[in-house]
Amino acid sequence: MDNNDIVIRLRYALDIKDQDMAEIFRLGGENLTTEEVGKVLTKLEDIDEEEENEDYIKCTNSMLESFLNGLITFKRGPQEPKPGQPNKPDRSIKNQSSVNNVMLKKVKIALKLTAEDIIDILDEVNVKITKGEVSALLRKEGHKNYRQFGDQYARNFLQGLTIRYRG
Repeated sequence: MDNNDIVIRLRYALDIKDQDMAEIFRLGGENLTTEEVGKVLTKLEDIDEEEENEDYIKCTNSMLESFLNGLITFKRGPQEPKPGQPNKPDRSIKNQSSVNNVMLKKVKIALKLTAEDIIDILDEVNVKITKGEVSALLRKEGHKNYRQFGDQYARNFLQGLTIRYRG
């Protein structure tokens, strides 16, 4: 699952308008116009990677993280920086394999979800997961109990969010 697909699915699940999408990207530090957001939300079907398409913008890991950080600010409001805290936090997405785990963590924060909520969301799409497994998915990469949140689980989580928030 690519980053554009994650943004598209989150937008649909949470019923976010294009104008709000541009605001969310801006809150995360990525200045995109409403037209550019539309290009990020375009699915690229059956086009060679080498072929250029002016109606499509590839969502990089940095753009996805900006969107997720902006979603947290959009849903929960701006956070006052603590003394000694850097203005911009380090990037959480270090490589492509950690994208789904970071997405889960940041959506959990933005929507104020608990481990039980995540279990219930996955249960909506008939995926059984324990509280211990959720804890392992939320750990920092490199921790001995860290588990990777695979693409299929990520798709199911986003589908469960859609069911929960859109009915």
